[in-house]
Amino acid sequence: MTLPVFFENSSVPKILSVFSPIEISAITLGPFIFCRESASDTLKRHEIIHWAQYKECLILGFLILYGFYWIKNILLGQSGERAYYMIPFEKEAYENQDNAEYLISRKAFAWRDYR
Repeated sequence: MTLPVFFENSSVPKILSVFSPIEISAITLGPFIFCRESASDTLKRHEIIHWAQYKECLILGFLILYGFYWIKNILLGQSGERAYYMIPFEKEAYENQDNAEYLISRKAFAWRDYR
C-alpha cells in the first residue's frame, strides 16, 4: 500500500463539514485522505502537502499544532473561516497546490515559513 491512501466519493467530508467553519472538500486524517468527490490533481497535491506536514510533526503534533493555530487565530478576532485559512499548514498547501513540481522541491518543515 502506498501512502497516503485516497478515498474518493466519501461521506466523511460532508459529515465533518457540519462541525467546520468551511465546507470540506477533502480532509487528511493521518495517512488517509477522504474526498467528497473525485479528487483533481490540485486537490491531491493540497492533501499530499498535508500528509508531508503530518509526517514532519509525527502525526499527533500536526493535530495539536493545527488546533493551536486555529484557536490562536480565533482569539485574535478572526472569523472561523478566516482562522482556518490563516493556519500555516493551510497557507502552505493553498499557495502551492497548483505547482506540480512543489512536492519534489519542497523543503522539510516549509509550513514554518507561513507563520
